[in-house]
Amino acid sequence: MDNPFDDEQGTFRVLINESRQRSLWPAHLAVPAGWEVELTSSSRQQCLDYIEAHWIELRSC
Repeated sequence: MDNPFDDEQGTFRVLINESRQRSLWPAHLAVPAGWEVELTSSSRQQCLDYIEAHWIELRSC
C-alpha cells in the first residue's frame, strides 16, 4: 500500500481546522499545523461517515 489514506484496514482520525473543514487523517501521522483532532482513532469508514454527517457546504456560507 503506497498511500496511507487508502488503507481500508488502517486506523484514522478526523481532523478539523479553524474554517470548520474536516479531513480524514491516518492515526500514525502527526497532526499538521492548523488542524486538531475532532474524532480519535477509528476505522476509515467510521471517519468517512463522520465527515459526511458533519459536512458543511462552505460555498453556501
